[in-house]
Amino acid sequence: MLNGVTMQINTDDYIMHALREDITSEDVTTNAVMPDAKPGKADLICKQDGMICGLSVFQRVFELLDKNVKFETQCKDGDFVKNGQMIGVIHGDIRALLSGERTALNYLQRMSGIATMTHQMAKELEGKHTKLLDTRKTTPNMRPFEKYAVKVGGGYNHRYNLSDGILIKDNHIGAAGSIKKAVEMAREYAPFVRKIEVEVETLDQLDEALEAGADIIMLDNMSLEEMKLAVGRASGKAQTECSGNVTIERLKAIAEVGVDYVSSGLMTHSASILDLSMKNLVPEEE
Repeated sequence: MLNGVTMQINTDDYIMHALREDITSEDVTTNAVMPDAKPGKADLICKQDGMICGLSVFQRVFELLDKNVKFETQCKDGDFVKNGQMIGVIHGDIRALLSGERTALNYLQRMSGIATMTHQMAKELEGKHTKLLDTRKTTPNMRPFEKYAVKVGGGYNHRYNLSDGILIKDNHIGAAGSIKKAVEMAREYAPFVRKIEVEVETLDQLDEALEAGADIIMLDNMSLEEMKLAVGRASGKAQTECSGNVTIERLKAIAEVGVDYVSSGLMTHSASILDLSMKNLVPEEE
């Protein structure tokens, strides 16, 4: 997904903004100690067990600073790495390696942490009908990277943004006046290929959403007992999604209820980074 032309179209602007955030006018330290171009290399080392994700983004950061950068690695996104493992070697102008180091590591560590946590959660659903979805609870200006990391970790992407799908939540219902009216208005406005999802908090709201013809029902913060009843009522009429109060510990119990999907923001708003480091930078012969 984040390779070649597709990566450049979708992520180069984000990466450039991140680089500009870190280099407003110049990298004064690097320019002081390395005033002229000189080739060099540095090792990318793992300092924690986990799943690696974002290697192409790591490389692309340096390419935007030095088009001749080369990254040598035997790893690929989705591989498991160990504490102390050397993941690869980055070659290029030493000035680019120094100036891009933190931005490149920030992306790689964040994406790897999300992939690692997603994998842990997805394992709880192995062999189950229920699929794990992410949410829009992403870090601003990090969404394409974070949603990609969820997929690498074994999860599935919910809608990418507000243009991507119809999800009628409580405030939309309040604005429209009722679930029935909100669904009718969405059906009238949206292209026929769009599915309509409605968030409900009670079984009465579930019945209203089913009556209105919703395609997917999001069961928000319901107990396991309520969800089981809701799944039974929706069977053959609409797909179901569990949302709210989703923890790793509750995933198996939620899946046993029989919902089609379970969505959680944990992977993107609460995942810890995977600790990685660039070390052993040395000059190379030209």
